[in-house]
Amino acid sequence: MSDYTNTFKAACVQAEPVWLDLAGSIDKTIALATEAAEAGGAIIAFPENLDPGLPVVDLAGLGGVAWQSQFVVRYAQNSLELDSPEFDRVTDTAWRLGIAIVLGYSERVGGTLYMGQAMISSTGEVLKTRRKLKPNHVERAVFGDGDGSDIAVVDSEVGRLGALCCAEHLQPLTKYAMFSQHEQLHVAVWPSFSVYENAAYLLGPEVNTAASQQYAVEGQTYVLAPTGMVGQAAYDTFVQTDAQRELLSLGGGHARIYGPDGRSLATPLAPTEEGLLYADLDYANILAAKSSYDPIGYYSRPDVLQLLFNDAATPRVVHTDHLDVERRDTPVLTEAEPA
Repeated sequence: MSDYTNTFKAACVQAEPVWLDLAGSIDKTIALATEAAEAGGAIIAFPENLDPGLPVVDLAGLGGVAWQSQFVVRYAQNSLELDSPEFDRVTDTAWRLGIAIVLGYSERVGGTLYMGQAMISSTGEVLKTRRKLKPNHVERAVFGDGDGSDIAVVDSEVGRLGALCCAEHLQPLTKYAMFSQHEQLHVAVWPSFSVYENAAYLLGPEVNTAASQQYAVEGQTYVLAPTGMVGQAAYDTFVQTDAQRELLSLGGGHARIYGPDGRSLATPLAPTEEGLLYADLDYANILAAKSSYDPIGYYSRPDVLQLLFNDAATPRVVHTDHLDVERRDTPVLTEAEPA
């Protein structure tokens, strides 16, 4: 049952990753969580792949052979394994500080990478880990796919909590599947909006902050929209020519917090400024918004339009001894007894 009396303070991150450095990224994650907890935050939301950064050099078309030869192994080595001491540091931090954490990271399983998010309670319990269902554009050269179980909303101390990555907020069916689970607080994670600045409008901040805002209005949910940034550290690591600098700009931070009526609830930071946005959330406002729109309730027409949603996990290997096979009584053939 959903509680619409919940009130609390939420924190939203705008920060540059510690590029290609998992230990440094976790240190920064813990420092930001500590700052949010000391300010009274009940939950903190981190950007897409903050640990250890989204491979902007590849996404901006700057990499090619250079990315493969110089960075791909380092990036994989510094991606997060969920059964690792590094991940334990994050869950321990949530418990120690008493703050819920929604983390964004590059997940490594064997030799494959995924764009991951973890929803962690203030007791350190991992409520849900998910992967981006379909990496977008050149992300597909780096990351694998999620499955239907990754489109999920979970119960938490801050209500019905869900999360999606970046361009998943431009997928109407994915959004409807999330809304259908009575989401109250949504974490919409983004990288920096620095790639192809002034050249590809649909990748820029105006379109994508609008996508977060529209999600809030369509779902009548609060939205925390953390973003990454590109700073001098990224330039020093990846960018080597003037042509590359034209494709990748400094800054790109455009973190936002939206209410269920689409209202902006926090003063934005400058695009080149690292820090935290805060807002006080009151779930009674969700009920007010739903009195105007509720596309999964009274404003739906299931006799005309329905969503087919397979939310099952799809493992790549199924061991036959784990299958639930219906057994039937069958006659056992034996050799005839001698006369």
